[in-house]
Amino acid sequence: MNNNRRPVVWINGELCDPDTASIPWSDHAITVGDGVFETIKLESGRPFALTRHLDRLDVSAAGLGLQLPDRPSLLTAVETVNEQWGTDTGRLRITLTGGPGPMGSGRDHTPPTLMITAGALALSRDAAPVITVSYTRNERGALAGLKTISYADNVIALAEAAEAGATEAIFANNRGEVCEGTGSNVFLEHNGVLNTPPLTTGCLAGVTRALLIEALTASGVPVDETPLPLSALGEASEAFLASTGREAQPVSAVNGIPLPSDLGELTQAAMNAWDSAYANVTDP
Repeated sequence: MNNNRRPVVWINGELCDPDTASIPWSDHAITVGDGVFETIKLESGRPFALTRHLDRLDVSAAGLGLQLPDRPSLLTAVETVNEQWGTDTGRLRITLTGGPGPMGSGRDHTPPTLMITAGALALSRDAAPVITVSYTRNERGALAGLKTISYADNVIALAEAAEAGATEAIFANNRGEVCEGTGSNVFLEHNGVLNTPPLTTGCLAGVTRALLIEALTASGVPVDETPLPLSALGEASEAFLASTGREAQPVSAVNGIPLPSDLGELTQAAMNAWDSAYANVTDP
């Protein structure tokens, strides 16, 4: 992978020079964080799990009351960016915003902004330390379960993790249950069984999360989706994170305390199930 490659940028129907590409100062993405997005892995010249990502983008857009282009038009735009990117491993991001509008929260009657970009993606399965943070996800909030561009909480939490020498921060919800990371879903051992927070905790319905559950179940490894207190993460014998850039990435320590195993049987089973189910598969 060439991390020095210039990104590909497409905005509202046109490929743009990434050095000069821009959206209006009044776009609601800038003024009030009004928008949704998806991040999709590009591998060997194809987007991975594109249909699932676009289906989730539909849900997020509907949750914010934003209108996406029709699916054929969106697929054409994605393919344009994908072709420009080529066969290097990369990340394709689709961002839909409220478009230009007032400085306040109210929207104007203007078309949304659609931006599709491609850039480098660093995939890692190296064991990673994590921390838990004191602020929570609101499982009853208007944005619960939606993939929106309102990421300030994540920025703050990830900075806190970096200061502690960790690479991810894990949130509880308002009930004190394990919820999710800043950009990942959480899986952990609990009483000998693999557990992941149910969607009722307010966590994002991760595409990688869903694919892993399907692959593990097919391989004979059950996944429990019972809510657990945040303390269960530090008490687990093993845990891993799931996301587009991590797939199944072992957790080595929680809040500076090493887990008994940073590559336990359940984590290895998840890695094996992923590789077996999705190697050479484009759109599972």
